[in-house]
Amino acid sequence: QVQLVESGGGLVQPGGSLRLSCAASGSIFSINAMGWYRRAPGKQRELVAAITSGGNTNYANSVKGRFTISRDNAKNTVYLQMNSLKPEDTAIYYCNTDNPPVWDWGQGTQVTVSS
Repeated sequence: QVQLVESGGGLVQPGGSLRLSCAASGSIFSINAMGWYRRAPGKQRELVAAITSGGNTNYANSVKGRFTISRDNAKNTVYLQMNSLKPEDTAIYYCNTDNPPVWDWGQGTQVTVSS
């Protein structure tokens, strides 16, 4: 079973930036489309960004133009660069395979955007 470990979250002021990382165990990482999801307080988990094995990307409208997803298959790692952060981006961020998410969820990384 693939294990996912997210990192890079923290407290940031509105307008700030963070870079999240997700390291996956297992050699099947490179063949899977991957996604970053988030769950805000009181809300359902949502997919915010996805990247195919070949590097094609897709974003939720709420983050388009501010977030960038990338991957390093040699390191079994997917990244999420988040710029121009807003308070509504506050959530726990997770990675998993692109819809549907098929692996066990990691613990996620908390992102809090507040002044």
